[in-house]
Amino acid sequence: MFAGHFGVAAAVKNKAPELPLWSLLVSTQLLDIAFVPFNLAGIESMGPIGEGGYAHMMIYAFYTHSFVGALLLTILAACLAGVFWGKKSGAIIGAVVFSHWILDLIVHRPDLPILPGNAGNLPLLGFGLWESVPLSILIEFLLIAVGSFFYFKHALQSSGPERRGKGIAAGFIMTVFLFLSFAIDVFS
Repeated sequence: MFAGHFGVAAAVKNKAPELPLWSLLVSTQLLDIAFVPFNLAGIESMGPIGEGGYAHMMIYAFYTHSFVGALLLTILAACLAGVFWGKKSGAIIGAVVFSHWILDLIVHRPDLPILPGNAGNLPLLGFGLWESVPLSILIEFLLIAVGSFFYFKHALQSSGPERRGKGIAAGFIMTVFLFLSFAIDVFS
């Protein structure tokens, strides 16, 4: 669920117009952004299950995607956003960051640890929606569609025709990007 996370950012923009869209997009992917250096360092990894493809990956992100690791990244992002955009916006950014972990919990197979590094060897979490590829595709599609709808609603409510036009153009570009990302994810 790569593109589905972006759908959350698009939907939140409608309720938090004071936040730049880029900040919401980055927030939805912060756990995956943090995963990259851990992956490059060989600390975290992912690998295909069977032939691979959509929903056929096992992810070993025992630090960035652990419950506590996600909370730490959430708090860090919320505090940083709070400095730049105020306390309320910081809380919104934090919620968007943590939404990534919640969505991953729903779709991932049990591969999400509670503690960083899977300390204590506690059971791994994940409800496994990816086991039903059609249902996980539908859920991700709906996240993108709902996010796009709310973003366009925000753009149409923008004051002034120039700002409204820019918002609609940005929404169109974002929606195309989301659905292309989704198609690449599903069909690769």
